[in-house]
Amino acid sequence: MEHSLKRKSPESGDNLLFNRFSLDDLNEDLLERVLSWLPTSSFFRLTSVCKRWKSAAASVSFKLACSHVPSRDPWFLMVAPNLNQSIVFDTAENSWKRLNHLHLPLEDSNISCMPVAASGGLVCYRKLLGNFVVCNPVTGSCSELPPLHFALENQSLNAVVMSTTFNDQMSYKIVLVFGELPNLLFKVYNSGSSCWEDEAALRRNVDDNSMDCDSTDDDNVVYFLSKAGTVVVSSMQRSPSKQYSSVITNKDGQEIVYFLSSSGTVVACNLTSRCFLEYPRLLPVFSEYSIDIVECGGEMVVVLLSEFLESTSLRVWKYDEANRCWQQIAAMPAAMSQEWYGKKADINCVGASGRIFICLNSPELCTYVLCDLVTNKWTELPKCCLNGEVMEFMSAFSFEPRIEASV
Repeated sequence: MEHSLKRKSPESGDNLLFNRFSLDDLNEDLLERVLSWLPTSSFFRLTSVCKRWKSAAASVSFKLACSHVPSRDPWFLMVAPNLNQSIVFDTAENSWKRLNHLHLPLEDSNISCMPVAASGGLVCYRKLLGNFVVCNPVTGSCSELPPLHFALENQSLNAVVMSTTFNDQMSYKIVLVFGELPNLLFKVYNSGSSCWEDEAALRRNVDDNSMDCDSTDDDNVVYFLSKAGTVVVSSMQRSPSKQYSSVITNKDGQEIVYFLSSSGTVVACNLTSRCFLEYPRLLPVFSEYSIDIVECGGEMVVVLLSEFLESTSLRVWKYDEANRCWQQIAAMPAAMSQEWYGKKADINCVGASGRIFICLNSPELCTYVLCDLVTNKWTELPKCCLNGEVMEFMSAFSFEPRIEASV
């Protein structure tokens, strides 16, 4: 008697039950929990499947379910001069997207509005006249903050940072650091109270164990000759989109805002103890380089593009508090960085979890690179082409595409 060696049909047993299962069999609560874990782009595509799924986007319980998702793959909001549309790079799908529904509240269409900070699912814009607007780029919802009631005309604005928290509901705050070293002040907007707090002064950290760094008394513009014989100005000339290049961290209950001074040193402002200090320079003041600071994994790191002899390097540095020195934690492969030798490139960077998005710009080249600090993997991103035209961007801001983030 012959025995059959055939496997059971996939339609039998548990598989048959599974194949007959439909999302329509889920109650509303379970369906919303399932949909909340979809990547944001996928969710919006699937809302056209049926009215029931589309109605979930406006459900309060669905937004609550979305808020329980601990993190989402970041989107990078791109910035360029005279860019009249919102374009993002979606890391979940490794593709460029255009956001068609983001309309900022501008009384005059001729008044420009520039992104200056981002956190969680929100982006903060600054109007040309100085007021701030907070929006959710995914849903298009916007809210203009109340006026500062503080004269910034005679004050140098050094940093604009944003942080978000979620307890029973999401809240955010925006921190401004202004003034000239060593006379710095900061001002905070809290969404919980919907108002700006009084400005507070920052004193220089005079602890005996403070870092031995270059004095800010000589924080003036320095002119020198480059290797090519051209006159170089050492004062950091940031692109307009990143002139407030700054980040905020929260470690052991200490809120610290970091920004770049006009001469390229990193300034750390401890908002909790209301003091500031400067870190030692990475390179001498007479060196040619481009520098930016980012926040990765809750820590501040520095990205530095520099030339030495006949080579170009792009490296990531972290400050070792215990040994009081900078330590390299990643470096772009030489085959990639050498392409930028002699191009007089500028870098503008933004961090997202353990990754850094880098915009490299020069009159000759424009490239976007994503660096994974965990694996030290450097990936050049595809060009952004819209309507057959290659788009070029100067910088980017990172945010999580969260439907539930409210302003």
